[in-house]
Amino acid sequence: MVMLFPSPATAALLVLVVVLLQLQLWSAEAQVAVGSGPPAGCPSPDRCGNVSVPFPFGIRAGCSLAGFDLTCDTTTNPPRLMIGNGTLQVVSISLADATVRALDLAGAVNITYDGNVSGNGTWRSLGATVGGPFVVADLRNQLVVTGCNIQVTLMGDRANGITGCSSFCSINDRWTSFVANVSGNASCSGIGCCKTPIPIGRTSYLVDYKTLESSHEHDNKLPNVVRVAEQGWFDGAVAADLLDNSKRDKSPLTPVPVVLDWVVAFTLETALFSAQTGQFADDGNWSCPTAGSGRKTACLSTFSVCRNITGNYRLGYVCQCDKGYDGNPYVTDGCQDIDECEQAEEHGCFGECTNTRGAFLCRCPRGARGNATIPNGCTKSNLGLTIGVGIGSGAALFILALGAVFLTRKIKQRRARTLRQKFFKQNRGHLLQQLVSQKADIAERMIIPLAELEKATNNFDESRELGGGGHGTVYKGILSDLHVVAIKKSNVTVQREIDEFINETEVPLLVYEFISNGTLYHHLHVEGPTSLPWEDRLRIATETARSLAYLHSAVSFPIIHRDIKSHNILLDGSLTTKVSDFGASRCIPAEQNGVTTAIQGTLGYLDPMYYYTGCLTEKSDIYSFGVVLMELLTRKKPHSYRSAEDESFVSHFTTLHAQGNLADILDAQVMEERKKEVNEVAVLAVACVKLKAEERPTMRQVEMTLESIRSSSLQQEVLHSVSTKNSKELHVSWSHAISEGTSLDSTRQYSLEEENLLSSRYPQ
Repeated sequence: MVMLFPSPATAALLVLVVVLLQLQLWSAEAQVAVGSGPPAGCPSPDRCGNVSVPFPFGIRAGCSLAGFDLTCDTTTNPPRLMIGNGTLQVVSISLADATVRALDLAGAVNITYDGNVSGNGTWRSLGATVGGPFVVADLRNQLVVTGCNIQVTLMGDRANGITGCSSFCSINDRWTSFVANVSGNASCSGIGCCKTPIPIGRTSYLVDYKTLESSHEHDNKLPNVVRVAEQGWFDGAVAADLLDNSKRDKSPLTPVPVVLDWVVAFTLETALFSAQTGQFADDGNWSCPTAGSGRKTACLSTFSVCRNITGNYRLGYVCQCDKGYDGNPYVTDGCQDIDECEQAEEHGCFGECTNTRGAFLCRCPRGARGNATIPNGCTKSNLGLTIGVGIGSGAALFILALGAVFLTRKIKQRRARTLRQKFFKQNRGHLLQQLVSQKADIAERMIIPLAELEKATNNFDESRELGGGGHGTVYKGILSDLHVVAIKKSNVTVQREIDEFINETEVPLLVYEFISNGTLYHHLHVEGPTSLPWEDRLRIATETARSLAYLHSAVSFPIIHRDIKSHNILLDGSLTTKVSDFGASRCIPAEQNGVTTAIQGTLGYLDPMYYYTGCLTEKSDIYSFGVVLMELLTRKKPHSYRSAEDESFVSHFTTLHAQGNLADILDAQVMEERKKEVNEVAVLAVACVKLKAEERPTMRQVEMTLESIRSSSLQQEVLHSVSTKNSKELHVSWSHAISEGTSLDSTRQYSLEEENLLSSRYPQ
């Protein structure tokens, strides 16, 4: 079979002949001549169903301009207004925008496949005739493609490329979440679907379809559909519904909205093509008529203008009402004046509005002045009132000037008093008053005048700074009674931090007992083979446990410290223990077992159950204390220690204990001084760091056990030998019921702790 292709010149002549024949057909169908308006008996606007049909459109014979005749299909209820080949249902007609919004009942473009790789189709819903006034509105419509690994190109009648896009699917795509994203107004950017604007309006388009995946592995993932649709239609719920694979058969049949442009006195550019010159000629017949030319225009209304339309496909013009007018410019007196004053604020008038022909006047009401085009722009004016206000204002200013100094001083004093009251209230000052009124012996130590603190620190001189943190700077001070104290001055005034750290933040000043001998951490981790003697280490552990037991069970509101570590155990000149840094502590109501909080603590000492659950209980302090016991036994740093097997400090200690190899990690000095007691303390430490919180002892049980071990140690020093059996009988088990009171020594310790607790929970 031999196929003959015409030369370019011959092809152009053939196109010209076809177009001229089509123009003759349009001329034959023309019922109304341009410039004559609708004939008598033709209603304008007419109506089909719920759609208004204004001239130059018409649904009756002889009632429309050439090419603007529409069909009213009365076989449906309600009737449908149709255009083109019978698949475009007109939804609305806009004379102002020269557009028709239609619903393409044909749905998707029908693709004819050539094998398994490519295919082609045609969007021709306007019908086979290409010389009509309608084209697909450029930039108001989109090419929308759904499917997997396909490429679609939209082309003109001469197979010239116009636009196109590709839609891809990968093996790991999750279609459920993808559809959900589309329904959430996600952009369709090439995964499962793609869309792109149509930049050139045509009456019809050729569609070139190519499969980009020869294996066809994803053919059934999504419906493969090509559509020409209105901008924004394929969004949200519409996209989710059309991408639903369970509706594959119905998806291509879903009606698609499309916007059409139209012009009057249309002329195809192809009709102006010259085969001799190879260029398009401008014959001028499409343009708006000029005075004296004798040419007719469809713009019959007095207050209307003619606007030229030229594009890549056809030429012509449209009519528009003048600014300030609205209506139908294609009929006599169709453009009527708009009364802007009926909706004055929408037109930018917020005063008195007066309508004029084609415009309006806006001014302030009588007796007012200003700018009426802005909200509240008009203000009342009164000359006499203005003079009176001026005189009165002058007198008032004179009086204010005389009393300015006095009033300023009073305001400053009142503001300072109010600020002091505010700080006093937000920092639990009323509770502090109750406490000190009940215990007069500590009132003098808890309420210290600001002037004395300034004197004690030489007005907070930099040379008195001991250090600082995220919440303030600490100064060394000497009170008038020669008592050395540490004074913390807050740096921040953030309400959120007040709520979280009320016992150390946003207060006038905090005064602490000055501890001269540093922290347990610095004593343990000094350079050299020896550190604190074992007896001191055991005593420090016992005193620390006693303090924590008091916080957990002996106060009205149980308190969890939340940051137990060797850094926060202070030692005074006689190495007596002081538990410090209650900035992270939390109160737990007696009726609750714990509270859920943001995680806070120090790496290496932090309870893993608290870290993973966020539930803070007193057993979290017990875990941290167990780590401190291990630190006392080994002189290893919990936050940085890693074993040869890359185990953490706690994990390595418990593993060696289970294997009976604690000698590999214990401090040589401890092993030399007290071997048997070391083993008992190690057993206690392992019990404190049990993973399950309920398997750990209480802090009171820990205190009693350490007291027993220390008592046994003291007896050994006096008697020089104590049997293993007697030592075990003195040891307190985890299930021991605690009912005894405290000793004289422990009572002294609790009294000191109470001072620290009060000074931290109820700051001055």
